[in-house]
Amino acid sequence: MSNSGKIWDTREAYKQIRANTWSLGSRGLFMGGSAPSASSVIDFIDLNHTGNAVDFGDLATAGAGTQASNHTRAIHSRVGQTPIDYVTMATKGNAADFGDMIDSYGADASASNETRACYVGGYSVPTFSPGWNINRIEYVNLPTLGNMADFGDLTQGRANSAAGSNGTRGIFAGGYNGGTVSNTDYITMATTGNAIDFGDLAAGFAPLASNSPIRLYCAGGQPGSTGINYFTFSTLGNSLVWGDLPVKGAQGAGSASHTRGIFQMGEAASPLGAASNRLESISMTASGNSTDFGDLTVGRQDTYCVAAQGHGGLQLGFAPRSSVTYMPGSGRILSNGGNAPHGGTIEYTNISTLGNGIDFGDSAGGATRAYCGATSNMTRAMFMGGDTPSKTNLVDAVDFASRGNSFDFGNLTATVGTSQGCASTTRAINAGGVSGSYSNIIEYASFATAGDFTDFGDLISTTGGPAGASSPVRGLFMGGYTPSASDKIDYITIASTGNAIDFGNLTATIVYAAGGASSTRALRMGGATVNVIDYVTTASTGNATDFGDLTVARGSLGGGSSNTRSIALGGAAPSESNVMDYVTIASTGNAADFGDMYVTRGYFSSASDSHGGLQSS
Repeated sequence: MSNSGKIWDTREAYKQIRANTWSLGSRGLFMGGSAPSASSVIDFIDLNHTGNAVDFGDLATAGAGTQASNHTRAIHSRVGQTPIDYVTMATKGNAADFGDMIDSYGADASASNETRACYVGGYSVPTFSPGWNINRIEYVNLPTLGNMADFGDLTQGRANSAAGSNGTRGIFAGGYNGGTVSNTDYITMATTGNAIDFGDLAAGFAPLASNSPIRLYCAGGQPGSTGINYFTFSTLGNSLVWGDLPVKGAQGAGSASHTRGIFQMGEAASPLGAASNRLESISMTASGNSTDFGDLTVGRQDTYCVAAQGHGGLQLGFAPRSSVTYMPGSGRILSNGGNAPHGGTIEYTNISTLGNGIDFGDSAGGATRAYCGATSNMTRAMFMGGDTPSKTNLVDAVDFASRGNSFDFGNLTATVGTSQGCASTTRAINAGGVSGSYSNIIEYASFATAGDFTDFGDLISTTGGPAGASSPVRGLFMGGYTPSASDKIDYITIASTGNAIDFGNLTATIVYAAGGASSTRALRMGGATVNVIDYVTTASTGNATDFGDLTVARGSLGGGSSNTRSIALGGAAPSESNVMDYVTIASTGNAADFGDMYVTRGYFSSASDSHGGLQSS
């Protein structure tokens, strides 16, 4: 059920947002098309439930065309004609006149957000002269009836593109201009101007489209593609593989919520040229092949792009003030990095409450960023270096209160992967890693001011893949490759600069473990590939003591903590995992199940707003 237009108690609305159950509505529309003659049929589905489409009403004039929507209104253009139809999605009924296109094109594409629909490209009608070379972008304001206005131009004229928006940016992928076009452009939805090159689509032309707030999905395409590819809105680059359709799909529309994508299969694979009534579904949170959703009331093709109440270009309509949603240091873990397709997904976990991870935003580091390090204070998390797949010196940062994307903070002193961090309330530390050879570099920056890191000192020996942990005074780096697996523990005084000092030894040699800490105790959790947890008292020096075991043995995992609880997140054993388990730091004993990560991932890092380094000394 839609939350749009209702009066909500702030607390109850916030609970729904936290549970990912807040919605603008669950209807998706499929408007017009050809079957093979012109169709006026409008169908709708409930995106929350698989099943067949239901009749909604009829277009004012039958025809193939392109659809777009905000959360209340869907519009439809027609091939070879300038009139635009619209419907109100919360009700059922026939379409009415909205306004007019600038010109009568065919096979154009659209991207929309709450305020605008932008239509691009297409071919000239009724003749094909100048062929497929339409590069115009035009737009209309969806809340107000009226005509399209000029926006700018594509980098290359074409028809049959896949398109979608995340609310801020619209992407137009691939197409046809007498031959297959892989070029993909983007625009900023709120402005006007010419499109800019985004990357290339690895698929045929006329693919099916669906969009989440994070990704544009392009499925199938002519002449016979079955692949599902995606672009991450926040990161320029070429498309990556998500999964496969069961058969060819092309020249069909799409629908979407923030977590589910629907593809109307369009032109059937068999018999060739027939119109399909098939709908396929994908999860937008985990890569994989599509599955059957249901059927349209009648098969048709030649209708394009997305019309849905809650597609990825639309915000969820309720934004509590930051003082309501989050208090600094209240117990939030952010996880970032790893392999494609989820290396660019930031998720969060609330330490005090058992449950699953929740989508937070996108990383400036892109979809592939394995082995980054992490550190944080009460307001800001940083993710440092990593393999993209080449080594990078990028440091991206994100504020715990933001529920948004990370930003470029600065650079490390060198490109590096498998480093790890520790922190105080004011200072971020990064240490070790691999940069061609194993590194002993310790470096630091101030959380408050974006900029590059500065040399701090050196670890006792070159070390890749240590675990990091902090007390209010000390930072610890535990285990790692030196280049053989090590049991050493180094420590530094965070407020000073200088070389690390020997602290003691772990109970075993280990690499790619996770760290967690209270103000007095530091934990080493797991590693490649064991389930052992051990601990030290951070105010003294000495060897670690056995604490207990994780529920699943794994390495390359994330770790985060409050002053009372430490959580081990995901990892690889060697396949990637979504397991989260936890312990109470002041006791000893085996870990218990906490919940599941938002995405299955390994080779990443996590940072917490309430770890031991942020407590009163």
